[in-house]
Amino acid sequence: MPQQITPTRRPSIAVIGAGNAAPESRPYQLAVALGHALVDQNYRVISGGMHGVMEAVALGARKSIRFTESSVIGLLPGFDPTSGNAYNGVVVPTGLDTFRNGLVANADAVVALGGGAGTLSEMALAWVLNRMVIAYRIEGWSGRLAGHPIDERQRVTLEDDQVYAVETAQEVLELLKTRLPAYQQRHQRIPS
Repeated sequence: MPQQITPTRRPSIAVIGAGNAAPESRPYQLAVALGHALVDQNYRVISGGMHGVMEAVALGARKSIRFTESSVIGLLPGFDPTSGNAYNGVVVPTGLDTFRNGLVANADAVVALGGGAGTLSEMALAWVLNRMVIAYRIEGWSGRLAGHPIDERQRVTLEDDQVYAVETAQEVLELLKTRLPAYQQRHQRIPS
């Protein structure tokens, strides 16, 4: 009789932020370090697959000794699989334009680095979908929402449910280790 194999699911961490972050910028450098650290700890990275922070996190993930093609998933807004950044592993050309933000926001956790309206939409969607939301204290929406709940809803049993504020990749990893288990209940549907 063949041996039964139980697959292990790698948690997926969405990394979102400024799509126009330049390689020398702080958000870009923080995202490179974060991508490397996440894959080193056996997380899968999801992003919108384009440029700026999305490119940086994929670049960082590729620097990990644990990197495989399935370590980085780029959910592109258009239909063209070649439109994303060069560091994506698995590319999914959704054709959903900005509505692909809902797919990104449904990762196990969402980490924001700066960002504008697109990042804000992903943070809000993640909040509504009961996902863990972490934000770097830097300029942009991540810095504005870091350390605060987005609204008053009771999402999980933790008393301090909020957009968790961080400064480093190590702080992100510690929060994932200690808090992510509380965010396992998935959004079911909008109550009627």
